[in-house]
Amino acid sequence: MRRKLPKFAVMLSVTEENYLKALLRITGERGRAGEAGTNQLAGKLNVRPATATDMLKKLKEKQLINYEKYGKISLTDTGRELAVAIIRKHRLWETFLFEKLGFSWDEVHDIAEQLEHIKSEKLVERLDKFLGFPQFDPHGDAIPSADGAYANEVRQTLADADAGVPYLIVAVRDNSPSFLQYVSQIGLGIRRRLTVVQKFDFDHSVAIEIGGEKISISEKVAQNIYCKPI
Repeated sequence: MRRKLPKFAVMLSVTEENYLKALLRITGERGRAGEAGTNQLAGKLNVRPATATDMLKKLKEKQLINYEKYGKISLTDTGRELAVAIIRKHRLWETFLFEKLGFSWDEVHDIAEQLEHIKSEKLVERLDKFLGFPQFDPHGDAIPSADGAYANEVRQTLADADAGVPYLIVAVRDNSPSFLQYVSQIGLGIRRRLTVVQKFDFDHSVAIEIGGEKISISEKVAQNIYCKPI
């Protein structure tokens, strides 16, 4: 039986929470936990390696990471549970902003980055209930449940989709505002149905039919859109 995500008994600063969240994303949210390097983590957070090293020492003292100088970094069980709890809050707030307050999917990330650091567990539980216990956020990313479980959904990138097969867009890999604004402008979004008409060997672009219109999208865009056959 899975245990409920931990109460926020370990007092963490916003910066410490951001480090745990970044480590979780680097080492993998699901399945077997992986390892990260200091330079990799510093690049993810846009800080100097020396700055990252100082923070890693603090997180090790709180027994939230496994770390030795010049070695790889991994989350402890407690560190991982706390990181998942932060991801959960972030995605619930994104869903609330999108569904209830009318923010567009390219606006919600930065606001949720601020709201995810609210400590009240009761607020998170009530937010989850108010939203009807959603499993996915506006970008199609799975929202961990209260016990840390993730919903599973079979998906592949549009770049790997087969011609002549209808698909449903289920998520995006790139959550940057510029990408989300672009795909919205060309009519792509979560839960939109499309059919791959043709794939071109020359530049690996993909011709699709969506909403009765045929458009061509680049390989880069296709690689950043997840879909599943329907």
